[in-house]
Amino acid sequence: MDLELNPFTPGSGLRPPALEGRNDQIEAFDLLVARSKRRNYDRGMILSGLRGVGKTSLLNYLAHHADSQGWLTISIEGRPSSSGIAAVRNTLAQELSLGLRRYSRKQRLKDSVDDLIALARNFSVGVSVAGASVNVSAPRPQVDPGDIAIDLEELVEAICEVLRPRNSAFGLFIDEMQDLDQDLLTALLAVQHKANQRQWPFFVVGAGLPNLPAVLADCRSYAERQFLYSTIGPLASVDAADALRLPVQAHGGDFTSEALDVLVETSGGYPYFLQEYGKAIWNIAPGTPFELADALGAVEVGRRHLDDGFFPSRWDRATPRERKYLAAMSTLGEDQPRSAKVAEAMGSTAAGTSEVRDSAIKRGLIWSPERGRIAFTVPGMADFIRRQQLD
Repeated sequence: MDLELNPFTPGSGLRPPALEGRNDQIEAFDLLVARSKRRNYDRGMILSGLRGVGKTSLLNYLAHHADSQGWLTISIEGRPSSSGIAAVRNTLAQELSLGLRRYSRKQRLKDSVDDLIALARNFSVGVSVAGASVNVSAPRPQVDPGDIAIDLEELVEAICEVLRPRNSAFGLFIDEMQDLDQDLLTALLAVQHKANQRQWPFFVVGAGLPNLPAVLADCRSYAERQFLYSTIGPLASVDAADALRLPVQAHGGDFTSEALDVLVETSGGYPYFLQEYGKAIWNIAPGTPFELADALGAVEVGRRHLDDGFFPSRWDRATPRERKYLAAMSTLGEDQPRSAKVAEAMGSTAAGTSEVRDSAIKRGLIWSPERGRIAFTVPGMADFIRRQQLD
């Protein structure tokens, strides 16, 4: 097969050639956009799921759609480290300025948006971790309370005053939302809450790990009613098959049923794995239709690529003690083992391993699906760890 025509794109946030199995989320967001044009404002959206299920790709697709419908769109990504707090806030300020400039050019609204650009440029959320400050020489009087929630509310209100008469809206798209610092997350939830109450065209659309809904609820109790929540999981077999078959058929190729079944089953329906195996079979197969031997070879190649990049990027960020905890989890052979059993496998107690458990959760390596249980945030991680131990 011609390598230059390979349609599969494994990578973080890269849009797959066939975005299958996400119609419910896409249709819900289409309705939100359509209603906003009539000034009927619904709730924002939260997408949560394991790594590798395509949350980032879907979030990017929604942001692109909103932009094409005349929204002001801003995209940021949470970062868990202490240095990430200032970086994320600084990115938010920069993206606001850039987004308003793009919006102004596309909508030809230079005069009415100039003040907003100046306000956003000086919205120095990245300068002070303790809070934001606004200091703008503009006709609109400003305060400088050093409170990020107040400043953010003022900024969003000013933007919405410009967008609402034009039946437009402001969408803030946040990836890895669970990693936002507490003050910024609280401020965003408060502003979204105020926007819902006052019918401002402002929508937070976030994506993150399975624990994101709980993180939001812990931050603000009303967050449970503030968003349309959607769990993003592995694709159903028919959608997983289409994610592989349709891009290949678009280039005049196809799969035998046996080859397709092997790749769908091995991938577990996870979109990232489908892209990795799809890319591999395209590259190694001598011709089409792809046959069973091609699929078996693609599984070997694709798994090697996953072991070289996807899994180690998580494993390598763990501390030595966290790796021992993860290794103990992998030996149990359970999807969601009890924390006490993991501690026992380490020769310790639940109390003795609580600190390392919590640090692994904060690092996004594991999550707690329910009280007393723990699970990997990356599908297939237990198998990867067991393979490393065999090596």
